[in-house]
Amino acid sequence: MTATDSATTALSQGWCALSLLHGRIETHIERALQGGHDLSVREYSLLDVLSRQHSGIGGHLRMQQVADSVVLSQSATTRLVSRLEDRGLLNRYICDTDRRGIYTDVSEAGLTLLAAARPTNDAALREALDEAARDPKLAPLVAALENVHRDGAPLSG
Repeated sequence: MTATDSATTALSQGWCALSLLHGRIETHIERALQGGHDLSVREYSLLDVLSRQHSGIGGHLRMQQVADSVVLSQSATTRLVSRLEDRGLLNRYICDTDRRGIYTDVSEAGLTLLAAARPTNDAALREALDEAARDPKLAPLVAALENVHRDGAPLSG
């Protein structure tokens, strides 16, 4: 085995561990959000991203920016927005300055649900990370994630 093969194997194993960590965390949070608030992880993420918008220049996100933020295709994001709008959690309206643009805002009901779900999300994340930290394959990734957060670097774009 060459040094390049070893490095590739190490990267592959690291990627597998990262994928495993992500899957475990997402599954744990999904169960908690579904059970407590009838929200999926993606729905929660979308509400969270949209709740951080503001009125004014650069305050609203374009659908592609929203899609990138929740790691979905633009068409999947549009379907997700429609589902949440049907539930009364989002409102869509035409942009005043560009009639082709459509803005999406979180409704009062959506903000209320998001506020109720945020502690559930945060607690489920903490539980999933604590559990993963006990797995020797995942512990270094958990430590790295916590160091990124501790250093003040943003965890999302």
